[in-house]
Amino acid sequence: MNSKTTPRDDPLDDGCDISNAQLIRILSERLAPSDQPSLTPPAGTSLTPAGTSTSLSAGADQHSPTLGVCVVNDGQSLAKKEERIDGQIKKRGHKVVAPFERLSNNRSTVTLSVPDQSPMERFSKHHLNVTQLCEQSWCEIKVVYGFLKPHMKRREMRRPAVMTGASIHLARELEANPDAVTVVVHTREDREALKLINLIQMVPALEAGQLVREFPVLGVLDGVFFLGVVDELYCSKSGDLVLSELKTRSHNSLPHPAQAKGHSLQVGVYKLLFDSMVQGSMKRDQLLHFLKLRPHQAFGSELQRYAQKLDLLAVTFGDLVDHLLVVLHFSNLQPIDKLCLEYRHQSSGVLIGNREVEFEETQLRAELRDYLAFWRGEREPHGVDIEDIEEAWKCRMCPYEESCEWRRNRLQEVMVDGSKKAKLDVSKSETPNSSRRVPN
Repeated sequence: MNSKTTPRDDPLDDGCDISNAQLIRILSERLAPSDQPSLTPPAGTSLTPAGTSTSLSAGADQHSPTLGVCVVNDGQSLAKKEERIDGQIKKRGHKVVAPFERLSNNRSTVTLSVPDQSPMERFSKHHLNVTQLCEQSWCEIKVVYGFLKPHMKRREMRRPAVMTGASIHLARELEANPDAVTVVVHTREDREALKLINLIQMVPALEAGQLVREFPVLGVLDGVFFLGVVDELYCSKSGDLVLSELKTRSHNSLPHPAQAKGHSLQVGVYKLLFDSMVQGSMKRDQLLHFLKLRPHQAFGSELQRYAQKLDLLAVTFGDLVDHLLVVLHFSNLQPIDKLCLEYRHQSSGVLIGNREVEFEETQLRAELRDYLAFWRGEREPHGVDIEDIEEAWKCRMCPYEESCEWRRNRLQEVMVDGSKKAKLDVSKSETPNSSRRVPN
């Protein structure tokens, strides 16, 4: 059973290619322009059971039924949430530390790093989403600016390319889940519980060889807790368990290697998380600690009714976590065998091509440690190498290009280095060669 709510915070991998779950989340959280239809029903919508009806899923296995759930927030729009947060900041003054260091439009300088404070501490991050690593592989300076300038981040989410790609993902999701039910959630525990309920329901479907979509993955990697959502999992004709991630592209061509790098990282980390889950590495205390959830928090009435229809006896979040761990422990799911990327054209929805990603665990874990060194404050953030022709073009599609201090400083350094080199060349050409012999 798939959920429209996903634990992803970042809707863009690299500015061009967008995953299925990311776009669904963008629309479901009402980040679309006002003239775009919202995918989430208004608050107060009652639970509508899906019964036993199923739907055929497009993809490698067209005979695999899946079910869907649509999650509704407590009715607060994003704007109202921001207004409430800003009001608390003004009311309590210095006692409140904003999650993001909001910048006024006339402020031209930002602090890309803070001494004695890691980015995890600075931006109040208790865990990371896999897609944040993907954006980090694109440009770490962009990641920092996304936190420091959230208004520009939201504007990027509303780009026409994002909204165009959303129609493809939404159509695919509705094709798989025409009988999705709506569950109103009121607390963070409710929201996370619904994701776990979906996960619990998908385990036996996957064991039976069915295709499942929007499969949540979570766990600890190198001491950091991660959340993610896999687009598709299915068994191939040869019996391999395949993970497939859908990407939509504005250009009718396969991605540049710099773009594909983040995509390969994403599915590789998904495999690490999924494999650790089915191998029994997930711990109850870790999940509760890193997500800051209350184990004794009772579910809302709508969620309780929904759980009862699925014969789940859990009434608190802690009960549900215990049930999930039992389900995973006694499942016969095996690690993922194959990683695939599916690319489709945004305007037409036509398949551009598929790529199989080679999984090199040793290399992947080494890359992961380097990325996490930034989040732990063990090194400075790295931006785009503007002298590398394979990298410099990224800046042209970045919303922070004009205000980026990293780019400005690197351009100045290049100009200074170029000036010094030119002077040195002139000096060498004007210096007489003392070793030259003059003929008699």
